[in-house]
Amino acid sequence: MSGHSKFANIKHKKEKNDAAKGKIFTRIGREIAVAVKEGGADPNNNRKLKDIIAKAKSNNMPNDTIERSIKKAAGDANAVNYVFVTYEGYGPNGTAIIVEALTDNKNRTAANVRNAFTKGNGSVGTQGCVSYMFDQKGQIIIDKEECKMDADELMMLALDAGAEDFNDEDDSYEVITDPDSFSAVREALEAANITMVQAEVTMIPQTWVELSDEQDLKNINRTLDLLDEDDDVQNVYHNWDMPDEE
Repeated sequence: MSGHSKFANIKHKKEKNDAAKGKIFTRIGREIAVAVKEGGADPNNNRKLKDIIAKAKSNNMPNDTIERSIKKAAGDANAVNYVFVTYEGYGPNGTAIIVEALTDNKNRTAANVRNAFTKGNGSVGTQGCVSYMFDQKGQIIIDKEECKMDADELMMLALDAGAEDFNDEDDSYEVITDPDSFSAVREALEAANITMVQAEVTMIPQTWVELSDEQDLKNINRTLDLLDEDDDVQNVYHNWDMPDEE
């Protein structure tokens, strides 16, 4: 979409995250715990864990912190059992919002998520009310400044590995995969020493909503900030076409 820079939004999020790295690491630590419980502690035999490790590295999580999280999850039989829950709802002007959480208390999380929507003058809806507006895809973002490979060469590498699409943006390259091919494409890029700013399976909006009313902007930022502050919330997806600079 014209004027919509995914990379600018990622950079903006990373700048915010730099001030709250502990929270990001805690969230990834929960994902590691669930992946280890489901598929074991060896990333070579647990593709989900391998993908989460890649996500951890793209968020600058130190290797020793990653290893500690894996060992803790593997060694603690009485670890807290996290349950994966998803909420869907509406923000200002019909913006669609999906919230993914890992929680040990669904009642607490549901109340907090509902509060975040209410304070932004939005509402939580039923399952499926907005998810049909998104496509689940693997998304890999590569900073052009950090990529030494020629664009055509990079595109062929990604497509040969199973990518669906390759976009050459102003300041970044975007590689899109179906969820099942994501790991193979990410590993092919990793093997070619390509640095990835973001590499994860995500929800990509089919269309974007622009907000210009000052109160609408305050409301959606209020909701997103409250969700970001919630320790149970892992991911938030929305179709607000955020401005490149805020």
